[in-house]
Amino acid sequence: MYVRKQGQSYYTNRHSCFLLQYHMVLVTKYRKPCLDGVIKPCVYSKIKGIFKERGLNILQMNGEPDHVHILFEADPFTSPGELVQVVKTQSSRFVRKYYGDSILKKWYWKPYFWSESYFITTVSENSLSAVEEYIKNQGVS
Repeated sequence: MYVRKQGQSYYTNRHSCFLLQYHMVLVTKYRKPCLDGVIKPCVYSKIKGIFKERGLNILQMNGEPDHVHILFEADPFTSPGELVQVVKTQSSRFVRKYYGDSILKKWYWKPYFWSESYFITTVSENSLSAVEEYIKNQGVS
């Protein structure tokens, strides 16, 4: 178990000290604008559940109808690439289970939801607030 002590920016346990922050962007297949209406809260809720199950902290999450930005903190044992695949697979299966034969049929005739590509980068303490603000303002005209 990792704990952030009061007044400390890093997580610690008996043998380690770390602060790993990432900015992840997932894009819908063919950039179809399907992350709106009931689909958006369904997908966002599933993503939050995945992060919670893994003990990862989402700092900010927002997006547009064709992509989602996730700013999060991870432990040293979390592989960012593997996490992307887990999030995409589980959220896609979840949303297609409920909306694959109805709302999503408008955009996808095959079992698609996310594009194969993704973006992930580390975030420094110096750029954290700028990235947080950028994500918060997604979808705001």
